[in-house]
Amino acid sequence: MASPCFPSQTLILIGLVFSLSTSCGHCYYQKVMNPIDACWRSKSNWATNRRALADCAVGFGRNAVGGKFGATYVVTDPSDDPANPKPGTLRHGVIQGKPLWIVFARSMVIKLKNELMINSYKTIDGRGAKVEIGYGPCITIQHVSHIIVHGISIHDCKPGKSGLVRDSLVHVGHRKGSDGDAIVVFDSSDVWIDHCSLSRASDGLIDVIHGSTGITISNSFFSYHDKVMLFGHDDKNMEDKNIKVTVAFNHFGPGLVQRMPRLRLGYAHVANNRYEQWMMYAIGGSANPTIFSEGNYFAAPNNHDLKQVTKREPNRNGWESWKWRSSRDKFVNGAYFVQSGYGSISPGYSKTQSFKVADGSMVPLLTSDAGPLTCTPYKPCT
Repeated sequence: MASPCFPSQTLILIGLVFSLSTSCGHCYYQKVMNPIDACWRSKSNWATNRRALADCAVGFGRNAVGGKFGATYVVTDPSDDPANPKPGTLRHGVIQGKPLWIVFARSMVIKLKNELMINSYKTIDGRGAKVEIGYGPCITIQHVSHIIVHGISIHDCKPGKSGLVRDSLVHVGHRKGSDGDAIVVFDSSDVWIDHCSLSRASDGLIDVIHGSTGITISNSFFSYHDKVMLFGHDDKNMEDKNIKVTVAFNHFGPGLVQRMPRLRLGYAHVANNRYEQWMMYAIGGSANPTIFSEGNYFAAPNNHDLKQVTKREPNRNGWESWKWRSSRDKFVNGAYFVQSGYGSISPGYSKTQSFKVADGSMVPLLTSDAGPLTCTPYKPCT
C-alpha cells in the first residue's frame, strides 16, 4: 500500500530535494531544489529567521558566517557618502566593526559614489525587497573575512575615482579608484555570494585575486558581459596558488563572452552550472590551474568554431599535464571539453563543505531560479 502524502513533505532523491504538496488529495512535485535552496527556501518563516541562511552554503565558502552572530541593521536611505556615511545607508552598515545582518526597509537603487568597502562579518541580505547596486562603482571585499552577499542585483558598474573611502569606523583612506568590477574579492577568505544577478560592468563581474580562498559563488544569474569571472591576479602571483573557489548552481545566460571562470594557479570546483552560450569559451585558465568540471550543462553556440568549452592560455606544449577534468557533464549542440592531466582531482572538501553533485542533465531544473528570488513574509521564497 502506498504511503500517504502530507503538505510540506520533502523527498530526497540522488542528493536533490523535491518539495511535495497536496491538491485534491493527490501528491505532486512542486519544485526541484539544489542542496543550498533545499536548506531554507521552503520555510515560510524566513523573514523572522533570516540567519538560518548562513547554515546553508556548500563548498569552499561553507564556513562563511557573515553577520549570523550580530544585530540586524536596516538600510533605509539609498544615498551614499564614501568618506562620512550617514546612519541608515548601506555604507554605514558595512563599515561597522561588529557583526551585522544587513537588510533593506524597501526596494531601492543604490548608486555608489565610490567603491563599497565591506568590513568583516557582514551579511548583505536583499530578501523581501528589490535591491540594485549600479551606475557607479560597486563592491570591494578586501583584507576581510566572513562575508555573505545574497539576493541583490549588481549591474552597470563603473570605475571608482581617486578619493577618500571609509572602510571602518576608525579608518578612512585614499583610494586610487576601483577598476569597475561588480564584485572584487582581494586577499579575503570565507566569502559566499548567492542568488545575485550580475551584468554589465566596466571590468569583471566577479574577480577573486591575491590569495583569496574559501569562496563559494552560487545560484546567481550572469548576463551581458565580456570577462565574467577571473580567479587569480597574474600568472606570476604565486599567492594565488591558495585560491579555492566553488562555482555551483549558477546560470550563465545570454550575452556572455568568456571567463566562466578563467583561473590562474589555484583550484576551482565548477559544479551543476548551466551554460546557455559563450562567444569565445566557457572555462579557461593559465599557469597550471586545477579545474574540476562536474555535472554541468554546456549548450554550445550555433557557430561551429566555438564548440569547445575550454581554453588554455597560452596553448603551447606543457598544458597536457594541467589537471582539467570533466565528470558527468551534459554536452548539447556539439559542445566538448578538452581534458588533461592525471591523478586525483577531487575538491578535498571537509565533511561539512561537501555536497552531492547531480548529473548534468538535471541542471536546467536546479538552476531555474538563479538570481534574486521573490520573497514575501510568511510564504516560501519563489
